[in-house]
Amino acid sequence: MDSIRAYLQEHQGIFTDLGDRLWAKPELGLQEHESSRAFMDLLANAGFSLQRVESLPTAFVASYGEGRPVIALLGEYDALPGLSQAPGVAEPSPIVDGGPGHGCGHNLLGTAAVAAAMALADAMRGGSLRGTVRFYGCPAEETLVGKVFMAKAGLFDDVDCALTWHPGTANAVWASSSQAMNSLRVQFTGRSAHAAANPEDGRSALDAVELMDVGANFLREHVPADARIHYVITDGGDAPNVVPAHAEVWYYVRAARRGDVEAIHLRLLDVARGAALMAGVSHRVELVTGCYDTWANRTLGDVLQQQMETLGAPRYSSGEHDLARRLQATFPEGTLQRAVRHMRRRGLDLPDACDLVEAVAPVSGYGETEPGSTDVGDVSHIVPTAQFTAVTAPLGTPGHSWQNVVAVGSDLGRRGMLYASEVLALATARLLAEPGLVAKAQEEFRREAEPYLSPVRDVAQPPQG
Repeated sequence: MDSIRAYLQEHQGIFTDLGDRLWAKPELGLQEHESSRAFMDLLANAGFSLQRVESLPTAFVASYGEGRPVIALLGEYDALPGLSQAPGVAEPSPIVDGGPGHGCGHNLLGTAAVAAAMALADAMRGGSLRGTVRFYGCPAEETLVGKVFMAKAGLFDDVDCALTWHPGTANAVWASSSQAMNSLRVQFTGRSAHAAANPEDGRSALDAVELMDVGANFLREHVPADARIHYVITDGGDAPNVVPAHAEVWYYVRAARRGDVEAIHLRLLDVARGAALMAGVSHRVELVTGCYDTWANRTLGDVLQQQMETLGAPRYSSGEHDLARRLQATFPEGTLQRAVRHMRRRGLDLPDACDLVEAVAPVSGYGETEPGSTDVGDVSHIVPTAQFTAVTAPLGTPGHSWQNVVAVGSDLGRRGMLYASEVLALATARLLAEPGLVAKAQEEFRREAEPYLSPVRDVAQPPQG
């Protein structure tokens, strides 16, 4: 609709400023107090009603309109640790050593969704659209907490459809799935002793951690080929001459389907029990969080694809191309070539030295599973959901990298964000205007859906900060 595009163009300065503010002050998951407040203030001033989430202080839901359909736009705004980076500099240059940075572009992700929600509210005020649009302020996506605990609280139960996007290196519907995941910590408690004088009196918690890791390594031979078990030892004792009385190991278990994750999780619990028995110590398991794999709704994906093709891909300036090439020069050898080959397999005829993709990719990937996890998966098992990526970084940019921080804080990142806001707004407007599309998406969902059982149903509270 012309009025929606006109609104977004007229107010683009507000949205680029918002994205820049988040980029300049990145906040880690569950610590996004200023970021979430900036979104809430903007939405409240636009007439949205706000609902806070008691268990998640930086989460909220903003609603405009009334009646059905209810369309959810998902927003994120958490940063990553250790990725502080000076703007426009094509080499590692932290502003704050060890500080956070927006290495996944969430400063743009939430901003585009807010822009779309506000443009839709403006169209509703003008009488051209009916229904309800909701912006979901979702914290801590990087640690797979926000939407999982929001889903547990039932906040998506009355939604008809959900749309979102993610900053990336291609303009493409995200048709493939992500991996389901469990995050668990295992703490072992033994008995300290002098490691030289009387080691026989000690019971080493670190021995149990190491024994568990050995067991987990053997378990890897007996899990599905696409499953992953990875870990870090977060506490291994304080000094070599003291038998450690306390030790902890933190695991992620991933697989293509939720059921596989739960099966591997149970076997890993047996490994933990065995390790504790062998080391003569006690143990405690803490499930931190978990998430589902993602179901991509084809009906909604088609709506996004048609809107992206109608708008056409953004074109980037010579300065934006120059920054992209300078960043690509820092990539590991072969990175760009692999990315070009991947996009060619997706149906785009790209040159060998492509820096920024300026085309919309054909839809592909349904039925495939990509590595990595997202809490969007939980939403997709409750309500029909679709998402897409838009170009905010050079082709081949590694995820969660300082190069991505530079890109999403630059003009090329802002341009991709504004494009994403138009796609989200216009696709949502079509769903509000055509109830038959919503019904078709829901019928597709019902054919495939299984009952959603929260992965954190037995977790009393989300992790704090």
